[in-house]
Amino acid sequence: MTPLPPNHIFNMLNTTTTTTMTTSSPATSRHFFPEIQVIELLAALLVFMVIHSLRQRKKHGLPVWPFLGMLPSLVLGLRVDMYEWISQVLCRQNGTFTFRGPWFTNLNCIVTSDPRNLEHLLKTRFQAYPKGPYFRNALRDLLGNGIFNADDEIWQRQRKTASIEFHSSKFRNMTTESLLELVHRRLLPVLNKSVDRSESDQIDLQDILLRLTFDNVCMIAFGVDPGCLSPGLPEIPFAQAFEAATEATILSFADEVIRTRKKEISLLQADDKKQRSDLLTIFMGLKDDEGQPFSDKFLRDICVNFILAGRDTSSVALSWFFWLLDQNPTVEEKILGEICGIVDERKDKSEMGDLIFRPEEVKKMDYLHATLSEALRLYPSVPVDHKEVVEDDVFPDGTVLKKGTKVVYAIYAMGRMEAIWGKDCRDFRPERWLRDGRFMSESAYKFTAFNGGPRLCLGKDFAYYQMKFVAASILYRYKVVVVENHPVAPKLALTMYMQHGLKVKLCKRSESELQMYHKY
Repeated sequence: MTPLPPNHIFNMLNTTTTTTMTTSSPATSRHFFPEIQVIELLAALLVFMVIHSLRQRKKHGLPVWPFLGMLPSLVLGLRVDMYEWISQVLCRQNGTFTFRGPWFTNLNCIVTSDPRNLEHLLKTRFQAYPKGPYFRNALRDLLGNGIFNADDEIWQRQRKTASIEFHSSKFRNMTTESLLELVHRRLLPVLNKSVDRSESDQIDLQDILLRLTFDNVCMIAFGVDPGCLSPGLPEIPFAQAFEAATEATILSFADEVIRTRKKEISLLQADDKKQRSDLLTIFMGLKDDEGQPFSDKFLRDICVNFILAGRDTSSVALSWFFWLLDQNPTVEEKILGEICGIVDERKDKSEMGDLIFRPEEVKKMDYLHATLSEALRLYPSVPVDHKEVVEDDVFPDGTVLKKGTKVVYAIYAMGRMEAIWGKDCRDFRPERWLRDGRFMSESAYKFTAFNGGPRLCLGKDFAYYQMKFVAASILYRYKVVVVENHPVAPKLALTMYMQHGLKVKLCKRSESELQMYHKY
């Protein structure tokens, strides 16, 4: 076969291509160009939405996306440190911003860390800012109508009764005696055993402190010792139920204690000296407004509420306190100097062996008190709290609130606001709490670790005493060293636990080391 000339082949290809283009071009134009236009329009719309949403960040603190509101930013915040994320937003927005949830949801709320707003909602307009049905219903199964979940008359009745008992000498004696017994017969032996086992042995100090405060608060509320802080650190179902918020186990235990206590009281009623002084027994001896004994449900609710509040707050605060001391050894030295200086004032030096701090000595520990307050300022046991406004209102900073608006006040963020605590707000500096060496408290609306206004924590004084007694008893005997490279981060929960616990090693203090701090 004779091959075709190259120019003939080129002419054939050119003719074929021209024919094909001529044939297909009108159809392709009809389908292809409209598709390009749609894509371009969608891309332009998307770019506009992104730019517009990002511009909202400057005005509202976070990007506001169509349909989704600020939800994407919240999801990102949950993947990092949520509390720090909120703090940064509030710092940018001068202490208050409105969180906008997805359209057609009820996730909108006002978030604030402005002390003026807190005083307004916790004190000045207290009646207009109850817990509210949204949050109350969410916790009703566990807390019922207990003091920390109740509003209005139910709350007022419980608050009034509990306040009288909390300030009675009988109740104060019972709490201090039970704490002394737990520390010296349970806590210190458990710690000492961990030191004796091995020089390299690690313990989870947060877990041990949770066990201590749980036993203590159960003795105060129910008059029952669950025995969580015992040799071997046993697993107690009732304690585990609180950890997992297992309502059925908690409530059944409480009901059983109430039934047993009623039988005991009926047998011991004639002998006043044998009567118990725990909250449950005290409330059983009281009457309601109609002159009737309180119902079993009322008794259960109030005791479970006090256990839930007292179990976590002190132990979590102490955990962060010991971690901060490990980071700041000079503060630890000052605490030891204060403790030893107070003990040196004793006339009878024979009691220095197994040292037990006296209540009047604990009260004198101003620098320790300041250090605990500084730890709570930076790491409050309850990092955020909430209210719901029942009528239209305006905050002192000008924020407008409509009836039904949810309000979240960020206590963790307040400790990181320069406007509140100055340029060194992120520094751990107990001296900020001292005036001429004496502890000076701050406004409850600037330091809100114990709430404020009519809902100021009833157990604040005991909580400080408990923390000071425990901290002094441990520090005088041991140096607490956090395990190297142990991850420390807050857990996202109602109470700010350490997410990975607090792994530490204990080193016994020698007599020669203590002599450096004693004056005698």
